[in-house]
Amino acid sequence: MSGLIRAAVLAGLVAVLSGQGFAQELEPGLYQNAPLGQNSVTANYTFSTGNVLFDASLPVEGAQADLHSVGLGYLRTVGLFGRSAKIDVQVPVAWGTFEGYLAGAYRTRSPSGLADPRIRLAVNLLGAPALDLPQFTSYRQRTILGASLQIAAPLGQYDPTKLINLGANRWSFRPEVGLSHARGRWFLELIGGAWLFTENADHFGGSSLTQEPLYFVKTDVIYTIKRRLWASANYGLATGGETSVDGAPASNLQTNNRLGLTLALPVGRATSLKIIYTSGLTTRLGADFDSFGAGFQYGWGGRRRGQAP
Repeated sequence: MSGLIRAAVLAGLVAVLSGQGFAQELEPGLYQNAPLGQNSVTANYTFSTGNVLFDASLPVEGAQADLHSVGLGYLRTVGLFGRSAKIDVQVPVAWGTFEGYLAGAYRTRSPSGLADPRIRLAVNLLGAPALDLPQFTSYRQRTILGASLQIAAPLGQYDPTKLINLGANRWSFRPEVGLSHARGRWFLELIGGAWLFTENADHFGGSSLTQEPLYFVKTDVIYTIKRRLWASANYGLATGGETSVDGAPASNLQTNNRLGLTLALPVGRATSLKIIYTSGLTTRLGADFDSFGAGFQYGWGGRRRGQAP
């Protein structure tokens, strides 16, 4: 198999199978303010199904995948230089089946196990001061400017003799800047950033894989019905991410658009349920999936004045 085909397969599939749907993670409300010392644990399940699109010149046909993932997460709000900040950790487990024809031969692969975990720091730079719980009750959001950095560590399951893996065997970094504006019950968000990748020196067949940055922009419209009951529509556009194998460019520019819908429902005083749907609108090289997800969140804490952070 040529380096070009290997790069295209990896760019289109590994990021999705590893739970790293790069650039298309539509996460409404990330930069909204929250009281200091608040904690939450989450458990999310996602089922994705769809095809993977390749350059018409490559001998890959009928590429189809059904993917499942379960992610466990923890988030805590903290103060950083007087500004509101959030630290979160995500640990995903994934399993799925890929099938398709490669150079006329029918192939299947069913990986399962740990995908690459992530850690992120998000800081609200303007419009969101660090507030104790009593202070937060009188806070009203206007416009917030925030920034974040997420890091994906190469700890997921990886076998260099296989094209499809759950881990990417490289570090990935996602810096982004976000703007959140509130008007009554409506919240409007605009976020831009990029995924940056280190080298995978143990790519399929003993080769070396490098990848250019994958740039993205996304927007969210959120409507709050009442506390912890809200709905959102989300849109994301990504482009870039060309790969090279052993220094040879693969000319595989990725471009894709995704639309998402989210509904959050309160379940008891400290728990909530989130229902998520995302769909690919147009895709050029990469994953074109429909995803259905449900998430459970339990929260506690919220620092009162005088308590240690």
